[in-house]
Amino acid sequence: MKKTTILLILSLVLIFVSCNIEGVENETSIFQKKGEAKNDNIAIIEGDNTTSNDFAEHCKTVNLTAGQNHIAGTVTMDIEGDNLIITYTTNSDWVIDATHLHLTNCEKDGFPTTVSNNPKIGNFEYSSTHEDAVTEVIYIINLNDVTDEFCFAAHAEVNGSTSETAWAEGGGFGGNSWAMYVEADLFDCEDDIFIGG
Repeated sequence: MKKTTILLILSLVLIFVSCNIEGVENETSIFQKKGEAKNDNIAIIEGDNTTSNDFAEHCKTVNLTAGQNHIAGTVTMDIEGDNLIITYTTNSDWVIDATHLHLTNCEKDGFPTTVSNNPKIGNFEYSSTHEDAVTEVIYIINLNDVTDEFCFAAHAEVNGSTSETAWAEGGGFGGNSWAMYVEADLFDCEDDIFIGG
C-alpha cells in the first residue's frame, strides 16, 4: 500500500512539473520571437488580443485603417517601465499577416521615402511577418531609442474578406499614396498605468 501511495504521489509530481516546464517553454518562446526585426533593441510579440487590455487606458489610440475605407482595428501606444509599447490589434473580422513600424523625431527626412515622398516600408526600422492569423502584434522598444516628441508610421498587411494594406491613422506623407504617420508625445503617457502582472 505504501509503495502504491508513493508511486501515485511521484507520478502526480512528475505530471505537475512537466506541465509547468511546458508552460514556461511556451511563454519564453513567445518573448524570444523576433520575427524579422531589423533591430536587436526590440521585442515582437504576436498573439490573440490577450495583452492589450493590461493597460487601464492607452495613452494614444488611433484607428488601423485598411484599404482607405475599413476600420480593421487600432494601434495603441503605452509606456511600461523603460519601454514604449506599440500594439496593433485587429477587429474580429481581420487578421495580421505582416507589420512594419518606423519611428522618427518628425524631421522631414526621418522616414525612408521615395523621391515622390511615398514611404518605403521595406526600409522601415522594424518589421515582422505572421503566419498564424494573429490578431495582435506588440512592439516593445526601449525608451532610450525615442525622443519625447516623435512620429511613427505603423503599416500592416491585413486579411479580412480581402487582403488590404493598413495604416495607423494620422497625417499623410504628401506623396501620391494614402500612407499615414502618427505624431506622438511621451508626455501624453505620464498618467499611463500598467495593471498587468
